[in-house]
Amino acid sequence: MGDKIRVMFTEEEVDKRIREVAEQINRDYAGKQVHMICVLKGGAFFMCELAKRINTDVSLDFMSVSSYGNSTKSSGAVKIVKDLDEPLQGKDVLVVEDIIDSGRTLSYLLELIKDRKPESVRLCTLLDKPDRRVCDVTVDYCCFQIPDEFVVGYGLDYAQKYRNLPYIGVVEPE
Repeated sequence: MGDKIRVMFTEEEVDKRIREVAEQINRDYAGKQVHMICVLKGGAFFMCELAKRINTDVSLDFMSVSSYGNSTKSSGAVKIVKDLDEPLQGKDVLVVEDIIDSGRTLSYLLELIKDRKPESVRLCTLLDKPDRRVCDVTVDYCCFQIPDEFVVGYGLDYAQKYRNLPYIGVVEPE
């Protein structure tokens, strides 16, 4: 790990905020089953921690889309790398994402999911960068809004590095 990383949110701050968001989800989905769709790879850490705190029935599925490659900027081209294993018709879907930046990927993904006729679709993200938005995306649950900085940790990566950091940090050039 040769890059300098400044801590933006500590492990304790992230954990506290995930608990708060889970409490809101518990209220909103009381008596329902939540079908959580994790957007891989970055969303896996967040979804696991969030799912542990949801007290209604939960089912999980995973989807992998790519728009970054090894860059710090979204290319804008969305590629489905792994599609869902289960149909969505009639399910209350909660899409779980690590970060929403331009909104291009999520806008595309949400339209794809809505076409599969779920009962409802909501979006939950660990981090949101509203200043970078170029596509309109409604975020239902957000742990943190952040400025336009390149962040890593808690599932977020830079060229597949730093996902395992237990906090969220900013990569600072040397």
